Amino acid sequence: MLSSFVSPPFIISILVAISVHEAAHGWMAARLGDPTAYNAGRLTLNPLAHIDLMGALMFLVVGFGWAKPVPVNPMYFHRPKRDTALVSLAGPASNLLLGSIAFFGLLFMLRDQMSGSVFGLLTIGSGQSVLQQLLLQILGSSAFINFGLMAFNLLPIAPLDGSKILHIFIPLQYEDQYETLLQRGPMILLILILAGVFLHVPILSTWVFGIVNFTMQALLFIASPLL
Repeated sequence: MLSSFVSPPFIISILVAISVHEAAHGWMAARLGDPTAYNAGRLTLNPLAHIDLMGALMFLVVGFGWAKPVPVNPMYFHRPKRDTALVSLAGPASNLLLGSIAFFGLLFMLRDQMSGSVFGLLTIGSGQSVLQQLLLQILGSSAFINFGLMAFNLLPIAPLDGSKILHIFIPLQYEDQYETLLQRGPMILLILILAGVFLHVPILSTWVFGIVNFTMQALLFIASPLL
């Protein structure tokens, strides 16, 4: 599987996706009054500021992973619970935007070759020039990576974004129990990753590919009148 995720277009797509994702977190935090990410140099698209070694390795091994978390200080927020959720949502939202742009580009280029599974759009069709194949590889990798990163981070397990987004819906009387669950999040996430890699229990991959498939199907439905 490793060889499937080491092509230059795939690696470039990873670097762009995680850079935009993390910069979006920092940008939203700054908009809501928190300068912590800005002061830490994280409002940048330079991937070197965002790469996490283990997260990058997971991208190469299983096709999804994570970057270094952007520092956020909720004490700067006027409404900490809501604003923290908005900061967390900004990352997946940025990947949805990037992935959608890439996916619509694929639909435009392959509108005469559409058949079978929607995931077939991420593979290279025959009869393309070298330049067209390169562009298709970049668009396909960008769509897959951005939708995958969005889906993975929406998982409601700490420290992923989904746990902070879900937090805003937790009633006050259950705050303490939820905080306890958040503390156990990294261990739960590690168990799920190891279960998928070594025991072939596809809990994470089912979540990720299910959301990716739903997203692409929805975008295909939206774009179909124009194709």
